[in-house]
Amino acid sequence: MSKAYIHESSYVDDDVVIGDDTKIWHFCHIQRGARIGERCSMGQNVNIGNNVKIGNGVRIQNNVSVYEGVEIEDNVFCGPSCVFTNVTTPRAHFPVHGLYAKTVVREGASLGANSTVVCGHNVGRSALVAAGAVVTHDVPDYALMAGVPARRIGWVCECGQRLDDKLCCSCGRHYRLVSGETLIQCEQ
Repeated sequence: MSKAYIHESSYVDDDVVIGDDTKIWHFCHIQRGARIGERCSMGQNVNIGNNVKIGNGVRIQNNVSVYEGVEIEDNVFCGPSCVFTNVTTPRAHFPVHGLYAKTVVREGASLGANSTVVCGHNVGRSALVAAGAVVTHDVPDYALMAGVPARRIGWVCECGQRLDDKLCCSCGRHYRLVSGETLIQCEQ
C-alpha cells in the first residue's frame, strides 16, 4: 500500500498507482490507469486523466488537468491553471475515441501559470515556458519560451536562472550551442 496522502474530498479510481510521499490535495480526481511517482504534489482541483504517467518529484499546482496522451517526466513544475490539450481538431459530435496526440514534458521543465501546451508538441529538459505562453511547436532543452505563440527568447540553466550572452549561469554551470539550436551543458 502506498504511503501517499489523499485528501478526503478527492477521488482516486481503480487501477491507479500513487508513489510514496505524494500528496493529493482537495477536490482532485485521479482517473483509471494513472501512474504517479513518489514525492509529487497535486494542488487543489487537479485532474489526472486515464493512463497518464507522471514521474517522481512533480509539482502540479491548482486547477490543472493532465489529459490522456500527456506524459510528465521527473521534477516537472506545472504552474496554476496551465493547460494541456490532447486532440488537435476537437469536435463534440466527432469524438476521437482514444486517439490522442502524444505530448511529453521532459525532466526538470517548468510551465508557468496559465501557459498552454498544444498536443503533439514536447517540452524539452529543463525548459522554462513563461506564464501565459502558448506552445505550438516542440520546445528545445533549456529554452526560455514566451508569447503567443511561444517563441524562444533566451536560454535557462538547469537551476532555472536565465543564461547570460556567454551561456553561463551565476550558479557556475556553463553551456554551449551545438548546431545552432541545441544547448548542452559543459563538463564542470
